[in-house]
Amino acid sequence: MKKVLIINGGQHFAHSGGKFNKTLTGWTRYYFENQLGAEVLITDINDPYTPEEEVKKYVWADLIVYHTPIWWFQLPHKLKEYIDYVFTAGHQNGIYKNDGRSRSKDNPKLHYGTGGLLHGRKYMLTTSWNAPTEAFTVKGEFFEQHNVDEVLIGVHKMNQFAGLSQAESFHFHDMEKEVTPEKIEEYRQEYIKHLENIFPLGARGL
Repeated sequence: MKKVLIINGGQHFAHSGGKFNKTLTGWTRYYFENQLGAEVLITDINDPYTPEEEVKKYVWADLIVYHTPIWWFQLPHKLKEYIDYVFTAGHQNGIYKNDGRSRSKDNPKLHYGTGGLLHGRKYMLTTSWNAPTEAFTVKGEFFEQHNVDEVLIGVHKMNQFAGLSQAESFHFHDMEKEVTPEKIEEYRQEYIKHLENIFPLGARGL
């Protein structure tokens, strides 16, 4: 059976209440459980957790789904703390063995980042931004036509370091100034289509 770990990185801080990422987690859980018959585990980083138990979830899962807002162009602090603790606990314990470099005298500087232990598994990243899509796509705008995945290269390299392969990301924009019930429903439909394209109904594997 397919096994999916969903990590809800939404959190309460300042004017952010984490409500959208909780809703998004529900959409994801429904799709994988009800449409694909997958077994699903959920970690909410606002709840108490034990790093060693979270490592076991990573090792268990075929797919890890990250749902996170973006604060100041990075992961919010509680999610980053979660990753720091869990990946550290996963050193030589299921997530990564070492940094991958050979200890031989011939090429001691090569193959960095190849010591991951989660090969054969995938991850998918979703993010929610106040920034509009145009901030990434229009020439002369803030991100200078670098897409979200380029801006968040550190997140992707972190997962690659652990041996995970990337499934196509999905990003939500204008989630403060332009958010309405109609926009949320539009995004829900677009997101479900995204899941159907990557993990189609009737698929046997992830």
